[in-house]
Parts: sequence; C-alpha cells; structure tokens
Amino acid sequence: MIRKIKDGYRVVAESGRNMGTYKTLEEAKKRLQQIEFFKHKAKKAESVTKI
Repeated sequence: MIRKIKDGYRVVAESGRNMGTYKTLEEAKKRLQQIEFFKHKAKKAESVTKI
C-alpha cells in the first residue's frame, strides 16, 4: 500500500513494515510493483520445488 506523508510517499507492507520512502507517486508505484513481482515469484518457485 502507498501512503502519502509530509515528505512524499511511503510504501508500506501489510504488516506495517516500511518498504521505502519516495518523492513522487510514480516512484512509489514502481517500487510496489517490484515488491509484488518478487513476492509472487517466490511463491511460484516454492510450489515448483514441492513437486
């Protein structure tokens, strides 16, 4: 999730962990896409190794 803060935008995990602070909304969206990509990539690799 992306939250607006005084200095820009902050990417925050569901657990509340700070994943980075960025000056523009576009930078924050790009980082959130990166996080989602690697989160799903790890789940996919995990399911492949269980076979």
